[in-house]
Amino acid sequence: MTGGRHLVIVESPAKARTIGRYLGDEYIVLASVGHIRDIPVPRDLPAEMKKGPYGKFGVDVENGFDPYYVVSADKKKTVADLKKALKDVDDLYLATDEDREGEAIAWHLLETLKPKKSLPVKRMVFHEITRDAIQGALSNTREIDGSLVDAQETRRILDRLVGFELSPVLWRKIKPSLSAGRVQSVATRLVVERERERMAFVAADYWDVTGTFATEESAFTAKVQTVDGSRVASGSDFADDGTLKPRSQGAVVLTEESSRVLVEALTGAPAQVTSLESKPYTRRPAAPFTTSSLQQEASRKLRLGARQAMRVAQSLYENGYITYMRTDSVTLSSEAIRASRAQASELYGSQYVPDTPRVYQNRAQSAQEAHEAIRPAGDRFRTPADVAGQLSGDEFRLYELIWKRTVASQMADAKGTTSTVELTLAKDDRTATFRAAGTVITFRGFLAAYEEGRDASRYGEDEGGDKRLPQMSEGQELETRELTPDGHSTTPPPRYTEASLVRALEERGIGRPSTYASTVATVQDRGYVLRRGTALVPSWVAFAVVRLLEEHFETYVDYDFTAQMEEQLDRMARGDLSRADYLRSFYYGTGEDGPLGLKPMVDDLGDIDARAINSIEIGEGITLRVGRYGAYVERAARGEDGELIEGADPQRANVPDDLAPDELTVEAAKELLERAKDDGRVLGTDPASGHEIVAKDGRFGPYVTEVLPEPAEGEKKVPKSKQPKPRTGSLLKSQDLSSITLEEALALLSLPRVVGTDEDGTEITAQNGRYGPYLKKGTDSRSLETEEQMFTITLDEAKALYAQPKTRGRAAAKPPLKELGTDPTSEKPIVIKDGRFGPYITDGTTNVSLRATEKVEEITEQVAIEKLAEKRAKGPAKKPARRTTTTRKKSTTAKK
Repeated sequence: MTGGRHLVIVESPAKARTIGRYLGDEYIVLASVGHIRDIPVPRDLPAEMKKGPYGKFGVDVENGFDPYYVVSADKKKTVADLKKALKDVDDLYLATDEDREGEAIAWHLLETLKPKKSLPVKRMVFHEITRDAIQGALSNTREIDGSLVDAQETRRILDRLVGFELSPVLWRKIKPSLSAGRVQSVATRLVVERERERMAFVAADYWDVTGTFATEESAFTAKVQTVDGSRVASGSDFADDGTLKPRSQGAVVLTEESSRVLVEALTGAPAQVTSLESKPYTRRPAAPFTTSSLQQEASRKLRLGARQAMRVAQSLYENGYITYMRTDSVTLSSEAIRASRAQASELYGSQYVPDTPRVYQNRAQSAQEAHEAIRPAGDRFRTPADVAGQLSGDEFRLYELIWKRTVASQMADAKGTTSTVELTLAKDDRTATFRAAGTVITFRGFLAAYEEGRDASRYGEDEGGDKRLPQMSEGQELETRELTPDGHSTTPPPRYTEASLVRALEERGIGRPSTYASTVATVQDRGYVLRRGTALVPSWVAFAVVRLLEEHFETYVDYDFTAQMEEQLDRMARGDLSRADYLRSFYYGTGEDGPLGLKPMVDDLGDIDARAINSIEIGEGITLRVGRYGAYVERAARGEDGELIEGADPQRANVPDDLAPDELTVEAAKELLERAKDDGRVLGTDPASGHEIVAKDGRFGPYVTEVLPEPAEGEKKVPKSKQPKPRTGSLLKSQDLSSITLEEALALLSLPRVVGTDEDGTEITAQNGRYGPYLKKGTDSRSLETEEQMFTITLDEAKALYAQPKTRGRAAAKPPLKELGTDPTSEKPIVIKDGRFGPYITDGTTNVSLRATEKVEEITEQVAIEKLAEKRAKGPAKKPARRTTTTRKKSTTAKK
């Protein structure tokens, strides 16, 4: 388009800069920086509005659920700048994102800027930021889609109604400042239910036998399958209560004694091949990325949280590297398919590309956020090598992940052979069968580019993997080299990670791509869910919140009901459902025969027993209670003889915040109660200050503190903010609340301890921090090996420590987990080491990581030799080549 001046409004400054490069000087590209207005909380309403129909929610629930919007305080200057720019242009392009959120932002801009009726206003949409895509979008504009706006506005109003009606109930019955949300409450319930399963779980012990068998070529391992005609139970045969499942009642459970007796009985017996089966193995590539699958893989492979992954993806999209990153579609455009196939053929060979393009179908019937999967932008993809000089860190790693997944999705199937062998051992009156399976990949296909990650398996069953079996024939007799009994215990269901929680929400149809990251982040920000490594652990407050909602607002934490709400919003986005009608039925109900609405449910709530809601029975008369200042356990007072003491205050003990709910067993609760007997024990008086020193048990563990004297009678009270703080010190790991002495307590209160002064006059101190004991000199710190060193290290020892190069977090080398002899090829010792990402086999030159299903103790010398040989045969991993140029212009693209 030529002639005149044109204003293009997008959401972010980075996006504005990128698009501005593709348009001429006659285009002014500005950013709204997200939403410019929103429904205010009641306290921020204008004074004249607070007593009207908008006063409670910012929404008039009596007149069509009309929301009241105000321009956000931090967006007033942005709006003023946009209005100023609007005066001197000939038309307006609203180029916000193409999903519901973007459509709503465009509508709010139009409602707020109020351009002259004579000024043409055009809705401009695109799913990638490339020159061709932007030019094409200019020529194919449309009107604002009112149905998409209604769907987004309804979602916002639903969240406001649910939050403002239910949150006050939580404040009154559990704790102030809590919040309930339409999707966040359901996500919290998922995490709490998984923890309940873990708390109720009863471990079952079982044993099996692993045999090492050899042909003339090589040896392999196999596990026992049957004993004297009865199938041997494995981990998947046990229910969560520790008993065998109904379908497994006929299985025999080996004990330590019976497994050792079996080994003794079969020792020396040859193994005969009684069954040998081989069948073709085929594996198809995974579909291109959706928002959900991208978040899951970024978590598994890159250790990025959902919010962080989306932030990086947003930057890649705005700077023109990938297509729009909020989508639940797995479809690729024809140009993307051509680009993927061409690149796969160019990089890997024509045999890696199937004859016909692959077409993927959406599992979600209502995939609606965008019309294409997440992929590299453009009709010819930039390889990771092409962008290596432009992207770094998480941006490069995420782009590489998206590129690999997209190209692999159009590559050929992986081919191979799965072999299964069954061996029979018989001696005297005892017989047993052993089974081994392995898959050998003969044609890697898409695996040459990419392999999808997996979540942790609950049972850890060996699925064969890429294990080779030697050539055998039925009836052949093999040497039985070793029979080893192995003990196991069943494990509780794994906790959710951010990736698996997103997957659970997606599978249940709860939320949409644009909400997953914010939902997972919100439940953590609210304190309902805590992270332990990658696992999500619910807090005790979350247990109380979920219990209250389940017992009194079951509808709003019901998975099916929440998914149906998403379906209704999809219908609204298609124009098949009225916004006002749906909100009316949701809030007021649908009549006598229909479901109860939110308002009558809250109005008819009745009395809620807050004490019961905040209590969880642990066992043996011990109860956990959620208090205003944290969780604690409580038990009726008992004497030394264990008898109840009538009328006495109950025994109480704080529950440390780092103790997960499933770890609070009866035994652990008793230990806390026993330790609490020493809570408040006076250790003596500090001779220097004259203050009493007391040992206490707090939320964050045991500590010692000094008791400051109360103001004298008639003395003017000092404001709390200006009152001196008592000295406190956490107990060391080696110390116990019941035995801590006054001398030890004074040493803890003396920290940080001044060790001395360096030659340059800088003071060196010994301190105890969040990550352990350390020395500090100015801004330079050094870790200490033990806590006791804080009190004993001398100035000379501290100087010697600072004279050494800083290790930047690297610990001393760990001893190997297992030694396995010498590799015949490299003639170097083979060991299993514990690495950053788990155990691995190495001969000092070649490394092979162990799978999650492989146990260190089960790896034999022969297995290690074979794995190292296979790794060498594959050759070193190819690194992306970096482009080298004599000069490179400074990039004008600012990173977000």
